[in-house]
Amino acid sequence: MLVIDMHLDLAMNALDWRRDLEKTVYEIREAERDQMDRKGRGRGTVAFPEMRAGGVAVSAATVIARKAYPGNPRPGYPSQEVAYAVAQGQLAYYRVLASQGKARLLKDWATLERHFQEWMHARPEEREQLPLGFIISMEGADPIVSPDQVAEWWDDGLRIVSLVHYGVSAYAHGTGTVGGLTARGPALLKALDEVGMMLDLTHMADESFFEALEIFEGPVLASHNNCRALCPGDRQFSDEQIQLLIERGGVIGGSMDAWMIYPNWQKGVTDNSVCNLTMFVDHIDHICQLAGNTLHAAIGSDLDGGYGQEQCPHDLDTIADLQKIPDLLRQRGYKEEDVRNIMHGNWLRLLKQAWTR
Repeated sequence: MLVIDMHLDLAMNALDWRRDLEKTVYEIREAERDQMDRKGRGRGTVAFPEMRAGGVAVSAATVIARKAYPGNPRPGYPSQEVAYAVAQGQLAYYRVLASQGKARLLKDWATLERHFQEWMHARPEEREQLPLGFIISMEGADPIVSPDQVAEWWDDGLRIVSLVHYGVSAYAHGTGTVGGLTARGPALLKALDEVGMMLDLTHMADESFFEALEIFEGPVLASHNNCRALCPGDRQFSDEQIQLLIERGGVIGGSMDAWMIYPNWQKGVTDNSVCNLTMFVDHIDHICQLAGNTLHAAIGSDLDGGYGQEQCPHDLDTIADLQKIPDLLRQRGYKEEDVRNIMHGNWLRLLKQAWTR
């Protein structure tokens, strides 16, 4: 079963964590065995060999660089100009992989369709030599210095943008804050709409979420988001938010971050033995039950998004274990077409609609 994973912070891991993602997960863990600078050291789950082994044919590969703002829960760079430069450096990482034939940057439907068909018809041993497909996504829009820069980013290959990460960005309130779009937010949304960019609503504070949906008319998604009804907290979506995304034809990628799966998770305290992939599938199932179909739930794992095995379901060792999800869905009575929808079909449909409109 091929997988489209709509959220992986690959460049962040390569540049910020100094990981050689061409090595195996196990080689990276061994190299980090004595490093203690960050949680998740020696416990990573994502590398290119395991992505190929797990059939992750396509992923949304992020660029992420926050600007520092007073009161933000996460650190950032001193200005949007610096954030822009950092994000461009991350983009350069994907470009050099593409120039070497190790990755393929997917910017349009024709290229994505050919890439996916190539993976679909390749034998498992042949997939080891195929390029991984990357759709460039921006997590938090601070690297877009002004709306006038959106067209430049589009020409660079950026296709998906979220306005904010944790705290406040130049354009919106995000996780851990309360508030709507900033004064600069509406103009950016209109500029994104004009070039055909997709809007990722992940991480938006509730008021920002609702305001953005009122203004933005193009395709929307939530690349990595779970359900507040199952795991309370502002990082997850309420049923009302999920319903609005469904009405707009959007797709929600379920995240593997345990604090978004298991209620009352305390980072650095709770042991991951309490969380498993069945609980993750509960979130997928909840979205399907709200929709009355399987057309709006998908995968956006966020594996190695600043954490490792210690903050994942305990029965996930590497990203290759995304292949456990189809059987968990089948055990609940999901048919093969439903499983394909969730593992890759819904993202393909949404991307086709976005890139051929």
